[in-house]
Amino acid sequence: MSIRHGLLALLERGPRYGSQLRTEFESRTGATWPLNVGQVYTTLSRLERDGMVVQDGEDRAGHALYVITDAGRTELKSWFRTPVDRTSPPRDELAIKLAMAVGAPGVDIREVIHAQRRHTIQAMQDYTRLKAQALEAVPTDRHEVAWLLVLEQLIFQTEAEARWLDHCESRLIRLSLLPEPGHRPSGSPADDAPGAAGGPGNTGSPDSPGSPGIPSGTGGTSGTSGPADGLPADRPDADSRVIADRQ
Repeated sequence: MSIRHGLLALLERGPRYGSQLRTEFESRTGATWPLNVGQVYTTLSRLERDGMVVQDGEDRAGHALYVITDAGRTELKSWFRTPVDRTSPPRDELAIKLAMAVGAPGVDIREVIHAQRRHTIQAMQDYTRLKAQALEAVPTDRHEVAWLLVLEQLIFQTEAEARWLDHCESRLIRLSLLPEPGHRPSGSPADDAPGAAGGPGNTGSPDSPGSPGIPSGTGGTSGTSGPADGLPADRPDADSRVIADRQ
């Protein structure tokens, strides 16, 4: 978040003092990213050092007023014209958490996904209610319009996150259904090789002791078998999605 450029944008409208800038910044963003006065004055000091703002007297209450300079206006125009860089995304705690949870001992990654999905959907519902309240009266003030834009961005962001979590669970299910390394599916060419269990040249029962066939107790030739690869019998198929917790 660029506090620096946000303050310059507010100063473009006229002289302001520190706490006034904080109030207007939070009004524009709906306090989504709250500031403290210390942050504001630290940023103003740096802007003053860089020649982008200067102090210009005081108001009647004795507050030091800051005004934007020509260098500050040039910086502000450049900021508005330049796209936000997405080639170096900021660290995302949720993405890091899921990446670390894959294969972590004692961690049920699907439970991690379910818990996050519940929280994300609750947040999305809260933002949607705030939007409905904001639209009860047609926004006319610039601060109201600015807050509505920020609120809608939060709604789209949480909606995208919920869809991404659904995708993560679906992908994990697909991966869990893949055969383990070295596992040879039934009916593969190796099964028909001479001497293989059930192949030409082997007259013994696949289940008989000492035979090279399937070990006793893993399905045999009865035509039925337990869950593959040690998966629970009630595991959903690869394309299923667990949506009960979203209701």
